[in-house]
Amino acid sequence: MSNDIALQRAAKLETATLSDALDRLGIAGQCYGIRGRDPDFRMAGRAFTMRCGPNSTPPGTVGDYIDDVPEGAVVVIDNGGRTDATIWGDILTEIAHRRKLAGTVIDGISRDVHLCRNLGYPVFSVDHWMRTGKDRVQVEEMDCVVAIGGARVAPGDILIGDPDGVVVIPQAHEEAVLAAAEEIDAAETRIREAVRGGMRLDEARRQFKYHQLQTREN
Repeated sequence: MSNDIALQRAAKLETATLSDALDRLGIAGQCYGIRGRDPDFRMAGRAFTMRCGPNSTPPGTVGDYIDDVPEGAVVVIDNGGRTDATIWGDILTEIAHRRKLAGTVIDGISRDVHLCRNLGYPVFSVDHWMRTGKDRVQVEEMDCVVAIGGARVAPGDILIGDPDGVVVIPQAHEEAVLAAAEEIDAAETRIREAVRGGMRLDEARRQFKYHQLQTREN
């Protein structure tokens, strides 16, 4: 992350601000229903993607990829929103934390949440439950385009997670999204400062064009 300027810029912004910027640009980058297993988790990194499916006979594997994920990346797992079997647990959490990964995002469920909370390793998923995915789920494809909470995620896209959820910033639109988000963030900062200085909220919002901040661009 140290030399990734776009990622550094994105990491300074809240998901709510980035969501407004995505709306302005007409990009569906909000990962619906994906939440941190701890309300204080925050995450910023580029996507290392995989798609999972029901197990075959003989059964496939669910976690042998972890040593190939580069430091600072976000593990992004498309398990089709499946909630009856987990795809991530304490062994993967321990290794991911030791390898200094940025976090894990799952369109599905995780388990062993005590460890990710104790280690402070960010896991964002639909929910958590204890039933194993072994002999139920397997990795079908790596380094591919996936769907996370209805949002398209390609390898290398930026993912930002915080207490409000997860957003994805497509690589092809990084500069436009970040510029829009930084403009929105600056305008909202000016509104707060004006109100603290005694200005009425409606006047501050009008002056700094609050109601147009996330309006879809033509």
